[in-house]
Amino acid sequence: MEIIATPIAEKVAEKLVARIGRHLGYLFNYRSNILDLTQQIEKLRDGRVRVQQSVNEANRQGYDIFPDVEKWLSRAEEIIKETDKFLEDERDANRGCFNLKLRYQQSKKASGQAGDILNKIQETDKFGKVAHEPPPPGIGSSSVSGSEVFESRETTLNQIMEALRDDDIRMVGVWGMGGVGKTTLVQQVAKQAQVAKQANEEKLFDTVVMALNISQTPNVTKIQGEIASMLGLKLEEGDETGRAVRLSQSLKKHKKILVILDDIWEPIAFERIGIPYGSDDHKVGYCKVLLTSREHHVLSKDMGTHKDFHVQHLCKEEAWSLFKQTAGDSVEKPEFQPIADEVVEKCEGLPVAIVTIAKALKGEEVGVWRNALKELKRSAPTNISGVSKNVYSCLELSYNHLESDEVKSLFLLCGLLGDGDISLDDLLKYGMGLDLFGYMDSLEQARDTIVTLVKILKDSSLLLDSLEDVHYREPSSLFFVEEGNGFIRMHDVVRDVAKAIASKDPHHRFVVNEDVRLQEWEKRDGELRNCAAISLKCTHVHELPEGLVCPKLRFFLLNSNDNSLKIPDTFFKEMKEVRVLSLFRIDLTQLPSSLHFLSNLRTLCLHECGMLKDIAILGGLKKLQILSLVGCEIQELPKEMMQLTDLRMLSLRGSSILVPRNVISSLSRLEHICMMNCINMWWDAADRRRNAWLSELKHLSCLRALEVEIPDSYLLPQDVSFENLTRYDIFIGCTAVWDDYDKRALRRLTLQGVKGPHLVKIEGLDDTKHFVYELDNDGFRQLKYLSILRGSEMQYIMNTIEMEWVDPPHSAFPLLEELRLSNLSNLEAVCHGPIPIGCFANLRILIIEDCYSLKYILWLPTTQGRESVLVFPQLRFLELRCLPNLIDFYSIGSSRSQEPFIPLFNQKVALPGLELLRLHSMENVITIWDNQHPVGSSSKLKDLYLNHCKNLLTVFPSNFLKGLQSLQILEIEDCCSLKEIFEVGEINREKSDGITIPQLKEMSSYGQNIKSVKKKDPQGYLAFQNLNSLKVELREKEWYNSLSERVRRFIS
Repeated sequence: MEIIATPIAEKVAEKLVARIGRHLGYLFNYRSNILDLTQQIEKLRDGRVRVQQSVNEANRQGYDIFPDVEKWLSRAEEIIKETDKFLEDERDANRGCFNLKLRYQQSKKASGQAGDILNKIQETDKFGKVAHEPPPPGIGSSSVSGSEVFESRETTLNQIMEALRDDDIRMVGVWGMGGVGKTTLVQQVAKQAQVAKQANEEKLFDTVVMALNISQTPNVTKIQGEIASMLGLKLEEGDETGRAVRLSQSLKKHKKILVILDDIWEPIAFERIGIPYGSDDHKVGYCKVLLTSREHHVLSKDMGTHKDFHVQHLCKEEAWSLFKQTAGDSVEKPEFQPIADEVVEKCEGLPVAIVTIAKALKGEEVGVWRNALKELKRSAPTNISGVSKNVYSCLELSYNHLESDEVKSLFLLCGLLGDGDISLDDLLKYGMGLDLFGYMDSLEQARDTIVTLVKILKDSSLLLDSLEDVHYREPSSLFFVEEGNGFIRMHDVVRDVAKAIASKDPHHRFVVNEDVRLQEWEKRDGELRNCAAISLKCTHVHELPEGLVCPKLRFFLLNSNDNSLKIPDTFFKEMKEVRVLSLFRIDLTQLPSSLHFLSNLRTLCLHECGMLKDIAILGGLKKLQILSLVGCEIQELPKEMMQLTDLRMLSLRGSSILVPRNVISSLSRLEHICMMNCINMWWDAADRRRNAWLSELKHLSCLRALEVEIPDSYLLPQDVSFENLTRYDIFIGCTAVWDDYDKRALRRLTLQGVKGPHLVKIEGLDDTKHFVYELDNDGFRQLKYLSILRGSEMQYIMNTIEMEWVDPPHSAFPLLEELRLSNLSNLEAVCHGPIPIGCFANLRILIIEDCYSLKYILWLPTTQGRESVLVFPQLRFLELRCLPNLIDFYSIGSSRSQEPFIPLFNQKVALPGLELLRLHSMENVITIWDNQHPVGSSSKLKDLYLNHCKNLLTVFPSNFLKGLQSLQILEIEDCCSLKEIFEVGEINREKSDGITIPQLKEMSSYGQNIKSVKKKDPQGYLAFQNLNSLKVELREKEWYNSLSERVRRFIS
């Protein structure tokens, strides 16, 4: 018995000893448990700051935060507050008598809390990402408003999503008639496919790319461009095969891909585009494809889809809801509702028809509604594939309700230009050539007319906004920089109806064919004789007939994809009435001699038509108003062109060409010249010396728009003047790259390597001299964007030191919105001398960087001129970077470089609208604002970023604090001399109840030996009531006993 009991006793003793030891351990390990808790809560605080910063960045990028991340942040904040209170109570308790029981309880609680905190910290490792990305560009927009809420679509949408989740289904089809909402539906699929339902759940697809409106003949280059644009990929390869290989390689880098091809009419080869569907070197499910088409057999039989979904018309209730939403509540009035019911019935539940007819009738009297219903009932039948008679009738009614012949003609012209995006530039060139708008005094007037008519068609839902900017497009001209990307589009059903309408109209009858083969021309001879317009895309055609007999033809567009198509010499002989001729990618070593028969030609566009040896025949086209030779190799502009005295627009973008003397100056009616990306044009055709064509611009009194790249400033003649220009994009000393076109403006000047002491010198009242050569004799009064880069001689941007001070003085840059100065090694000041009234009054963005001699932004060496506060009312964004010798922003009097503590902004300058200030590597900046700065002058400041300002001592002076009502973000990094951020001590507290900075949400400080955020503010006189992110890196010389004490000392 004794032998048995001994092991049992030993085990009991062990447990008792372990339990007693654990409890005693709480006493013996009191200090280490408290220290461990302090360290763990510090780690949790750091982890929370890291996660919060990631969340803040995701919010700024427009991403959606995962719910469990938000819950973690909230719980972490609670734990931090609880632990801080516990540690504070622990310190207070230990200031009194020694209490063994209390120490035991505190040590035990600290040990338990430290374990809980450790688990909370480890949870951050599971996050991976804190947010998910929004849909890629172009996905999620709808061409027909309201269709996203239809219940009848929800079931189909859910079924498609289930099919895409099935590993055995790799190709899904969606089919239905044109305008029923297929595109909108797959856009919703794309949006859902990239969103994870839970934080720990993977997205259905990592990447979703789309190509919309592929149409009857796929344009492979365009499809590749759309997909590449959504991937952020620029395809530099010129040939289709090379682009396909590059695109495929890029897509293969993504784990799970969904490729959506919208509106296919015939089988399409994925490998030709570069879609790695069925790739042998990747697992099943790597790439899935979603297709839409009007025809079911194209999907199920030709493409071999695994599952197809039919998009039906809207039911009666949904159709009525959409019609009411578009036409307004008046449709339910007793006198309107019976008519509206019949109109909706005629629309057959087709969204595109419902929206267009509802907009046409919105706000009209009941008599107009009755008449519209009669028109719908008696409309002639149509044989458009996939478009019913009633749908055609609805769209035709919308067309008939257009108010003017001008807008109707523009609508039909849009239908003529085929599928995809439609360039507003093309509408301008073709509309002018066809005389669609009547007599136009100028291109600017024609431009305004087009913008007005396009808006009417958009408001009628007959035209749509273009998709997001994509890289495959040619940049638009200056005429449409105010209109976004300069493109619009037309729904494919609307386009088909436009063709049908034109086919019945003898004045607008046209032929649009995607791929006409040679043997088909003779069969269509009778049809072509009555055509007013022909638009042909010849994908597989390599030769044309000797000629076409088209006595009524006014418009001819021919587009080839491979530059191999040849045009016979006699081809245009029987087209004497042609007003517009547009040829794309046609091999034209020599222009056909039959061109001389086109005596009525107004617009000629030759784009990418190879090497044109002799274009002298153009001189005989004396009625020519628009000449666009883009991407061609031309030996020289012939002197015969001097006969084109009615020419309004000349574009040589991307062409290699020589310009003989006196040709440009003879074109006396020129309003627009584009010479961007041109080669060889800066040499004289005779002696290869500097070309003088630029000096001939002074003879063009009608010139209003100029786009030009001038490789060196020495090519500028001394007597050129651009004072009459209303639109210009001028690059001097540099070449425009693709990204520059995304930032185009109505009036932009970019200078690089400019020689001379100043850009603008004002002497007296009307003597304005510009660096070495004359650019503008009125102080750049129309300029809106100015960039000056890499110059070694420029001393001042504007020199007014010798200006006579009278009212009103000569001004400069009154409309300038953005000024960028970079790498001007000798620049001492932006403005030297008095600032004329109105100068820089509209400036919104000012960026100056790497100007190592710059001492002042504005420098008035004497007290001459105004002594009132200088105000920049519109300045929103100011960035000063790498300006080691900058002393202050506005200096009055002699040099102040020897004075101590010169603020960057003194009381003589006010920036009341400034929202973002960024200072980087500003070695001379000791203080930013002084204590005399007007209160409220910073009331709009939202974001302040300070980086590598090594001598900066303080950020905000005391009298400046009340004006910081909009400050939201404050980031400071590597300002090694900075001691405090907010100076509170100098405020008269007897006259104030305290100061709150209400909007400050994020504050961070790294790499400086800062001692406090708020200097001399122990009672918390300055408050940050909405601060939710404080991120600080302290370079400490002493160890504080607890984290909470460190933070309290830091912010006090």
